[in-house]
Amino acid sequence: MTGVGCASRARHDDADAQDTPPRTRATRHGADADDGRPDYRAGRDRVAPAGPQSSARRRAAARPDEPPPLPSKTALRQFLAEAGGRVTKSTIARAFGLTSDQRQSLRMLMREIAEEGGSTQAGKRGIVHPSRLPEMAPVEITGTDPDGDPIARPVQWQGEGRPPIIYMRPEPKGQPALTAGERVLARLKPIGPGKYEGRTFKRIGGGAPARILGVFEEGRIIPTDRRQKGIWQVDPADAAGAKQGEIVLAEPLPSTRHFGPRPARITEVLGVMGEPRSVSLVCIHAHGIPDVFPAEAVQQAEKAHGVTARGRTDLRDVPLVTIDGEDARDFDDAVFAEPDGSGWRVLVAIADVAHYVTTASALDREAWARGNSVYFPDRVVPMLPEALSNGWCSLRPNEERGCLFVEMRFDAEGRKQSHQFGRGIMRSAARLTYEQVQEAADAGSDPASLAPGHVGRLYGAFRALLAAREKRGTLDLDVPERRVMLDAKGNVQAVVPRARLDAHRLIEEFMVAANVCAAEELERLVQPCMYRVHDRPSDQKMEGLRQFLDTFGITLPQSDRLHPRDFARVLEKVRGTPEERLVNEAVLRGQSQAAYSPDNLGHFGLALPRYAHFTSPIRRYADLLVHRALIRGLKLGKDGLTEDEAARFPDTAEHITSTERRAAAAERDAVDRYLAAFMAQRVGESFEARISGVTRFGLFVTLEENGASGIVPLGSLPDDRWDLDEATQSLAGRRTRLIFRLGDAVEARLAEATPRTGGMVFHLMQGLPSRGRGRPAPKGKQRGRRR
Repeated sequence: MTGVGCASRARHDDADAQDTPPRTRATRHGADADDGRPDYRAGRDRVAPAGPQSSARRRAAARPDEPPPLPSKTALRQFLAEAGGRVTKSTIARAFGLTSDQRQSLRMLMREIAEEGGSTQAGKRGIVHPSRLPEMAPVEITGTDPDGDPIARPVQWQGEGRPPIIYMRPEPKGQPALTAGERVLARLKPIGPGKYEGRTFKRIGGGAPARILGVFEEGRIIPTDRRQKGIWQVDPADAAGAKQGEIVLAEPLPSTRHFGPRPARITEVLGVMGEPRSVSLVCIHAHGIPDVFPAEAVQQAEKAHGVTARGRTDLRDVPLVTIDGEDARDFDDAVFAEPDGSGWRVLVAIADVAHYVTTASALDREAWARGNSVYFPDRVVPMLPEALSNGWCSLRPNEERGCLFVEMRFDAEGRKQSHQFGRGIMRSAARLTYEQVQEAADAGSDPASLAPGHVGRLYGAFRALLAAREKRGTLDLDVPERRVMLDAKGNVQAVVPRARLDAHRLIEEFMVAANVCAAEELERLVQPCMYRVHDRPSDQKMEGLRQFLDTFGITLPQSDRLHPRDFARVLEKVRGTPEERLVNEAVLRGQSQAAYSPDNLGHFGLALPRYAHFTSPIRRYADLLVHRALIRGLKLGKDGLTEDEAARFPDTAEHITSTERRAAAAERDAVDRYLAAFMAQRVGESFEARISGVTRFGLFVTLEENGASGIVPLGSLPDDRWDLDEATQSLAGRRTRLIFRLGDAVEARLAEATPRTGGMVFHLMQGLPSRGRGRPAPKGKQRGRRR
């Protein structure tokens, strides 16, 4: 499948965003702590501390007969989250009223919290909540903002989601400016959610990246990462035969330079920038995605052969069908439905990848390392070699294939009555696309290869499951996925929203139901399970989202009463309005990120108490683990989960969560670069857009036409002193009295489009579209009075 056009599937059964804990003021304790603030020693008798002149006997009499209990891990995590910053063992002991005899136990508790990722070291004796940064920490410069000021990220980050942004203060006169890749020890001060101001305390070196990815031009390497502002000089002896315009990998060379380009040596020439497929090539290397299979794994895949019916349930007479995108090449799931009394019988069959990819084999090691397949507009980097992903593990029509299946029975309202798993052999009756299925359903007909009523029965079961989902109340975000249309030569023809049909939702509902059954079955069998978990949004994110929604007159319940259906009501209110896309994206950003875990936290977005990925073992390692656990628990073969493999579940969960996020970042990066290449032909044109971000260094806009996004630098706005109001997400001019708010409709002219980095720069035109939120058409809304 490598090198073959295969776009990412439009099956979104998870809501992925970021999560960080709230910040409140730390609590005081002691004789004067009775000031209305929470007391972590609630329920205990407080004892006034003895004065300096008290005798040992009086101090002993003042001590309680029984030492207070140690705080629970939950209570300690809450204390760290509410603390203003760094805390020490003594701070915790005072807060919970602990005695000196309990210091050792407290030390062990703190160590356990740290090992579980509940705290981060801050200095020699202090700790902070993992979502916070200490007052002083090492940071790495990643680039500069449009004003030329350095931007950094923490070198060590253990919190969830993306690391915070650190805006570094300019260096004192006479000191060289901070450059991309340089590391410094910085004093940090929080200036907003996920934002810090940094001031250099000490330069600690280690500046150069381990490798450089860029375009070779006139003896220099121009980085393809827009965050890297540095340029690298290559001596002709170190050019490795690279030619003008080629994409290269290089390594930095030692240097004492503080200004100008730094030296580098080219280690590999990858291709020519601007040629078809160069975009995905850059993204593969920029994100460190493995794209070459070891010879041992390829040989093992090529030796594979078909399965026999022995020991398997024979499903060859069941007209199972695959339904995928028109550009799909791997078919790992097939479905069937028929009436069952007043309800429905649904069969979901999944390719039996575990039969071919056995534990600790060369194939297994490589699949674990990759974690998942990565989909680009012009190619796919598969988790498994082509002999399996496009061969024996692909449910091709009219070819016998091994499978794991689940038979589910639902009542007329879509409530599951029972399920049963098995290992079978099947023969797909047809390979259908979403568009074909939708056309057949709308016309009340069936494809020629299927018996009359086949599609109608699928939709009948789908409508029952959809009714149950709507009654359950789930988060169903409508954020259009961008589809890059390429011609035969690999050039961008168009970038359009990917259609979301009922045929897509049909497969989603069947897959979600099968995934729930897998989690329930493993719990019933008392087997390890790799859950797909999605925590509820953090209080901090909800506060920001509430402030944003308040600008549209929309409210949300308090966090402790929040349910996915509350978000559904929000989305329903803006459906069909100009703000629909913006609100959908804001709600998405307000969610925590979905992840894999051996511990069940439930799935907030789907409103499900348990959930596990089972339906795509060709392209997700998590699903393969669930298959192996089911095989072991149901005694379906000798290739089930091993004890050693189960013991590694926590590490594997962390790893495959990381590879999944890496893949998502690479896929977004590729679309952005293709979009920049497409838009480069339209520099100077004006577009209808909406403000999608407001920062201290400018605005971000998103085009209505194709979802392209870019920056509007502060310097391109009218000459004024601009004030940022984070609460209302607005930028206001003191002299011009113009206000630019998040969500405002604007007319934006494309000033720059750089395919090498995927970056675009826009300038706002004089005038807003008159239809934008009922506002007049000046460039920004004028204020009635100065602030």
